[in-house]
Amino acid sequence: MVAQLESWLGEADFPIAFTGAGVSTLLGLRDFRGKNGLYQDFDAQKIFDIDVFDRDPSFYYRHTRDFIYGLEAKRPGLVHQVLARWESQGLLKSVITQNVDYLHQRAGSRQVVEVHGSPATHLCRSCGAAASFEAIRDRLETGETVPRCPCGGVFKPQITFFGEALPQAAWAEAERLVRKADLILVLGTSLTVYPAAGLPELCVRTGGRMVLVNDQPTPLDHLAWKTFDDLESTFS
Repeated sequence: MVAQLESWLGEADFPIAFTGAGVSTLLGLRDFRGKNGLYQDFDAQKIFDIDVFDRDPSFYYRHTRDFIYGLEAKRPGLVHQVLARWESQGLLKSVITQNVDYLHQRAGSRQVVEVHGSPATHLCRSCGAAASFEAIRDRLETGETVPRCPCGGVFKPQITFFGEALPQAAWAEAERLVRKADLILVLGTSLTVYPAAGLPELCVRTGGRMVLVNDQPTPLDHLAWKTFDDLESTFS
């Protein structure tokens, strides 16, 4: 299937990719709504709920130690590597991702738009002071449960939580790309978290073709030019 996808990409004038948590599950990381997703254990939406964070930031830090702050132990997976190779070969213009795990960048992708923000910087909820991802990670590794600013406030990653606005610059760039794209590969996402899930639909509505690969049906299957239900076999 990779050869077929490469053929379609080569025929397109402006192909892009749109990725979700499913592209990282091949590394052993759990997604949210998949067969073994975090929602099987608890209401994982609370991890990224701003009201929950402000009441009890330890909930966020407790549940993200592995899939955000422990990611240096993980190597980018097959899908990340293939997308990075396609970009380097000129077959792919950009990756728009809902993920906050750095794995596209670590695989070598350079044109990555993070529509749900990034943990690269953490800001104090009280005074606005900044701390790097590495600084927060190191503090968590020493046993801190909630990293705090010298002023006493709590550091929060610049990930967009439920109840917060999406990063305007990233969102504007994502919209520009999907309006320009004539082919969008939608990979490993249930397409249920809006407004980001509306980007592939916007691409189709403005004349682009959508190839959709996910291990479960999505609300946009009927709009897809091609659908595949096995990410691993598609890219292996």
